[in-house]
Amino acid sequence: MSQRRDPWLLLPASVRRLPADLAAVSLLVGLTIVVVFAPVVRETPLRVVLGLPFVLFVPGYAFIAALFPEAGEGPDVDEDEEGDLDVEASREGGIDGIERVALSFGLSIAVVPLIGLVLNFTPWGIRLAPIMVSVSGFTLVAVAVGAVRRWELPEEERFAVPYREWWAAGREEMLEPDDRADAVLNVVLVLSIVLAVSSVGYAVAVPKQGESFSELYLLTQNETGDLVADDYPTEFTRGEPRELVVGIGNQEHESVNYSVVVMLQNVSYTSNVSRVNSANGTVTPSFNATIHEEERLRTFETTLGQNETWIQPHSVEPTMAGEDLRLTYLLYRGEVPPEPSVDGAYREVHLWVNVTSDSRRVLSRASSAD
Repeated sequence: MSQRRDPWLLLPASVRRLPADLAAVSLLVGLTIVVVFAPVVRETPLRVVLGLPFVLFVPGYAFIAALFPEAGEGPDVDEDEEGDLDVEASREGGIDGIERVALSFGLSIAVVPLIGLVLNFTPWGIRLAPIMVSVSGFTLVAVAVGAVRRWELPEEERFAVPYREWWAAGREEMLEPDDRADAVLNVVLVLSIVLAVSSVGYAVAVPKQGESFSELYLLTQNETGDLVADDYPTEFTRGEPRELVVGIGNQEHESVNYSVVVMLQNVSYTSNVSRVNSANGTVTPSFNATIHEEERLRTFETTLGQNETWIQPHSVEPTMAGEDLRLTYLLYRGEVPPEPSVDGAYREVHLWVNVTSDSRRVLSRASSAD
């Protein structure tokens, strides 16, 4: 006749003796490591659900378990003969459950930044893998120390989470209420907890998107090779290229196909009817732009995902000469229309430049030599 062995007996004796709360802490550490580094699971909301207690509560709880292995009781509150309250602490060295939870949050908030500060002075730096290894190692070492210290105490003095008593009391309260009013309150309590958990889960799983926008900007390269938004070229010679850098940033919360058109335009402005602000009486003049001549210099296309950036160094080589010409960059989502314009573009940036012809440059050199 075969005998069934309990799978729990296959574990080492030290693991089977591990207190339930410290075993739960160790299990949470292992699950968090899997959720953070597993290829598929790390993209799910479980990373946030397990990561928050892993950082904000678990290290402090393990540390408190190592410092205070003994059970603690709250203060005894009695009334004397005159009816006054007499508060007397009945514990010796231990702390009660409320203090243990409060200190766990406080110590976690203190310990984790200290670990990050130490990592900052190591070759590994403050990165995900070193932080996970350090916090996990600290927590598991504290769990081991706390378990050993509890085992050294008499069983009646050890701290233990009374989860069996809590479960029995909750089951009795939910399934065997004293009267109908208690039953209704129990149903309301369960529905409230389900609603709260569902709301938090939805907020984590479907985070609210911020404002959707795209960035378009011009940069130049300084003497050290860094890209800066300064020292733009304003003097061009026809047929001679000048270097610029155009950039796009996607904050649209989706993948977008972009097109950029570079145009050089001869533009004049005429004053239009001024607009008066009725609130403060200020007058804002408006102008109409008239394009007399334009040439299309370059066209770029790219596809960017959410929070991606595209940088494109390029040469601007105008063939149209003139003063106060507008070097315009027009950004479109999708394809460029047949007649690109500032009014129809999604984003627009421009520079005011002067473009001289070769003959004018030679004449200017000759006159300066005379």
